Amino acid sequence: MPANYNNSSWFYDRLSQLVFGKAPIRAQSCLLSIISSGNKILIVGGGSGEILEEIAKFHPAGLAITYVEIAPKMIARARKRIIGDNEIRFINDDIEDIVFPDTFDVVITPFLLDNFTMVNLQRIFLKINNCLRPEGLWLNTDFQLTGKLWQKFMAGFMLLFFRIVCSIEAKKLPDIQHCFYRNGYRLIKKETFFGDFIFSSIYQK
Repeated sequence: MPANYNNSSWFYDRLSQLVFGKAPIRAQSCLLSIISSGNKILIVGGGSGEILEEIAKFHPAGLAITYVEIAPKMIARARKRIIGDNEIRFINDDIEDIVFPDTFDVVITPFLLDNFTMVNLQRIFLKINNCLRPEGLWLNTDFQLTGKLWQKFMAGFMLLFFRIVCSIEAKKLPDIQHCFYRNGYRLIKKETFFGDFIFSSIYQK
């Protein structure tokens, strides 16, 4: 059964801010200037939709956004976000079960890929990869380990908590960056936050 953040919808944002402050949303926002007006954007696993308001700050109009989120309560919160005059389509489903008629210019995966084991990550990755046009951009924000002991402790506790509450499958952080490299993506930009524990990257297909 895929992970479902329904159970955490009422406290997820507050818990994130309590632990990480503004670092998660700053990490996501630092990538958004690369989006161009008129782009078709796919957001997978966007949670409560805070990223939508950040996108609207850069582009208050002119974007066509498809927002995929498996948790009904999360997507209900996302629908209330201020998105400007951008066109948006909400899809409450598992990304693996969706067939899109066209590809997208930009894919955004905020704190999604770290939910999976390496075996399943590759499968999810290829599904999303097929949604992105050639030379399209993939904006990814996630957690990483850089050798600091506190990162290992925090990651272990965090994954255990969300395995219990939301049924995520990961017991350790997967090597997300390796997944991009082995599939031929080119790194354009990378920034780190919260003591390098959070990283944001722009890859080109």
